[in-house]
Amino acid sequence: MLFEMWLGHSLIQAEDTWGLMGVMCVSVALAIWLEQKYQWASKVSGAIIALILAMFMANVGIIPVKSVLYDDIVWGFVVPMGIPLLLLQCNIKKIWKDAGRMLTIFLIGAVGTVVGAFLAYFLLRGPFGDAQGLAKVAAMMTGSYIGGGVNFTALASTFDAGGLTASATVADNLLMACYFFVLIAFAGMRFFRSRYKHPHIDEVESGTANRDAAQTQAAAFWSRKDISLKDIAMNFAYAIVVVWAANLIAGLFSPMAASAEAAEGAASILLNFVGRFFGSQYVWITTISVIVATFFTGSVEKMHGSQEIGTYLIYLFLFVIGVPANIYTVVTEAPLLLVLTFTMVVTNMLFCFIGARLLRFDLEDAIIASNANIGGPTTAAGMAISQGWSKLVGPAMLIGTLGYVIGTYAGTVVGIALGA
Repeated sequence: MLFEMWLGHSLIQAEDTWGLMGVMCVSVALAIWLEQKYQWASKVSGAIIALILAMFMANVGIIPVKSVLYDDIVWGFVVPMGIPLLLLQCNIKKIWKDAGRMLTIFLIGAVGTVVGAFLAYFLLRGPFGDAQGLAKVAAMMTGSYIGGGVNFTALASTFDAGGLTASATVADNLLMACYFFVLIAFAGMRFFRSRYKHPHIDEVESGTANRDAAQTQAAAFWSRKDISLKDIAMNFAYAIVVVWAANLIAGLFSPMAASAEAAEGAASILLNFVGRFFGSQYVWITTISVIVATFFTGSVEKMHGSQEIGTYLIYLFLFVIGVPANIYTVVTEAPLLLVLTFTMVVTNMLFCFIGARLLRFDLEDAIIASNANIGGPTTAAGMAISQGWSKLVGPAMLIGTLGYVIGTYAGTVVGIALGA
């Protein structure tokens, strides 16, 4: 580390909380600005840019690897507050009603993600050398490849994967970017077109698709939104109350995990599972948030800005997970993690496309459903927009949002089952 060799410590020291907070917030602002300004940055994603900036500054000694800001403030407060705000979009009744056949393929793909996690774990635990660490990554990637970054964040906090979190993020985003190009290529391949119906592709190629409508939906999604001081106050109050309630409920169950050591056989396994699953604050943050989003739609619709505030808070987290990532660790461990993510993505793809084939669903359903699993609602909607499949933009957002709901549950179960 360059600055530590010269000064004996990082340029900005761990005790300088305001200095570190300034670097973190400026870096996140720069990542968001680049992502929205330049095509190359949009393809890389603001998340990876923020992570790379943090990795660079930590590895050259500009910022410290450990700080109260990272461990107590961002992990302890920022992450739990961001998740309930993002989950306000998860109205289960609306998703079930409007997503149609694509929802079926999405759920089949989610099963494929879980199967892929187990398969990858048992293939790699020998070469990887750290079975528990690999189990933690498998759990995080299960959440990510059913939902998205929201679930990855929750599970990274739940299982405390340390430096592996940054390595997993690098592997995840690299493979995810490649896979999106593969999905787009599938839409044009004769092999797939000859085996699936593809009405939306035919509509675009015949010139009858309403491309302007798709562009309008994209512009509307990213446009400025109406937000007031009251909205900000209500969003923060809501997020904090949800986290408070989730911690109270989780505290009732978490002691069961400790008592499992005194039990034997099936009772020990059951107590351990109940204690770890229901003792997770993120399971209850998810549950409470979904109940509010589904049954209190009138109030939710009045809370403008929740998605923007929640996304910003998660970006701060993405910066922090890049800090402990030693470049050597990323180079030596990311290849095996890339194999893990590749195995999970391919398994998800097979489940989605075989399921769509057996059920005689459209090619576009399989493509968008798999995208929604691997990348989340925004990437799925973005692909539908880019291909001119404007009728699929809404369902893509809906099923991807459902992934936010079930991803944390699935990842938690996978992590516990594998011994994370």
